[in-house]
Amino acid sequence: MNSLKKYLVEFIGTFFLVFTVGCTAYFAHPGVIAPIAIGAALMVMVYAGGNISGGHYNPAVSLAAAIRGSLEWKHFIPYIIAQFLGATAAALLVILASGSRADVPGCPFGVGSMIIAEFIITFALCYVVLLCATSERSAGNSYFGLAIGSTVMVGAFAVGGVLCYGAFNPAVALALGTLGASCWSYIFITMGANIIAGVAAALVYKFVAYRD
Repeated sequence: MNSLKKYLVEFIGTFFLVFTVGCTAYFAHPGVIAPIAIGAALMVMVYAGGNISGGHYNPAVSLAAAIRGSLEWKHFIPYIIAQFLGATAAALLVILASGSRADVPGCPFGVGSMIIAEFIITFALCYVVLLCATSERSAGNSYFGLAIGSTVMVGAFAVGGVLCYGAFNPAVALALGTLGASCWSYIFITMGANIIAGVAAALVYKFVAYRD
């Protein structure tokens, strides 16, 4: 039962993150600043579910946490299934509510710049999660949710829509394809960059926080 609670929390958190992405970035009224809304949505969901599931809402973060040792490997696959299901459900609800898909034409970003941008910000996100939310040295802190949400917000402002789609999360990348906001060939490239960044962040964490 405790495991099911974790998976449900991961589903709900990812759902609200992606629902915010869809509504603010593609179907919102003019004037809505998407990165702030998205970062805030992630922040509140991390605070809400962090004490139950860890508040990952991101397969790359879950992979980094598993490599770090803060997530048992037996939970890894159920976590990412819950995350992908939550992301897909949110994307479909946005399409249903709006009555249309984004249908963004073409693939506007260079592959190289997209890979670099997605890798860097996903690395930063996973690195911040591990140091703020899993390190023994920062145990019990009250800023972890703010730090995690702010990382996504900064990444969205810095590179989102300029060098890449600003997913920083394989589940969000899948949702962007479902929403029609990205071409599918780029979705899989984005996912790959996110996953590699998660592995890299976990390895760096093990080096800089070796005593935990």
